[in-house]
Amino acid sequence: MSVKLEGMPTNVVTADTFTGKRVIDREGIEYGKVKHIHINQETLVVSGVTIHQGFNKDYYLSDDYIDKFSEEKLLLSRPPVRTGVSVVDINCHKIGKVKRLHRHPDTNELESIEVADGLMHSKILSKSEIWGIGEKIILRMNKDEFKKIE
Repeated sequence: MSVKLEGMPTNVVTADTFTGKRVIDREGIEYGKVKHIHINQETLVVSGVTIHQGFNKDYYLSDDYIDKFSEEKLLLSRPPVRTGVSVVDINCHKIGKVKRLHRHPDTNELESIEVADGLMHSKILSKSEIWGIGEKIILRMNKDEFKKIE
């Protein structure tokens, strides 16, 4: 529990105030709860958060996803791509699930996703192939076009 100290500015709070708060995007989709807040050691600015989505499902979101912290929630500026999320084609036909995210090692920027379309098969798609992100990932192609990808 945080306590207001004498002389403390009104818009300053402790980081542990936000742990356990729900994380939602602008459409009201819930992504889990704040587990950790990461602070850059040199600038002392929030650099990201760890989101806890359930049993062994934690993931990191960089500060460019964060819109604002409110008293009850962490509001996201855009929805994140996560593993385990369903992937559908442009006509909303189910294709598979996101198996793995491929990020640039220096910038942590998403480059591609690996989509599992069965027990043994998966395909890697560039982020440019993603049309929409929310409760599901929507691709810019139909199911037949997806099957033709090597």
